[in-house]
Amino acid sequence: MNDFTVKSDARLPKFTLLTNHAHVLLIIAQTPDVRMREIATTIGLTERAVQRIIDELTTSGCIVVTKSGRRNRYQISLDHPLHHPVEHSRNLGDLVRFWLPKFEAA
Repeated sequence: MNDFTVKSDARLPKFTLLTNHAHVLLIIAQTPDVRMREIATTIGLTERAVQRIIDELTTSGCIVVTKSGRRNRYQISLDHPLHHPVEHSRNLGDLVRFWLPKFEAA
């Protein structure tokens, strides 16, 4: 499905540098027609948590969801600004291209 895997290693730190919202965005960037179940499994969250995150990302304008038959297709609003004062001069496209250098918008 994608290049992300959940690793179980006692030596790994107990924190991550990215939020679950960022993890969802990066998975969507790689696979725009990914299912919530696949996102949940990859990140290690419940489907309900992923549903909430996708709802928040949609409501805030970070992603657009369209129906493609029975499936959803996600599109990241690459020009959507990041809101934290530390990252205010950047947008979602900058984040995605930083973490996924081979990313190409569909």
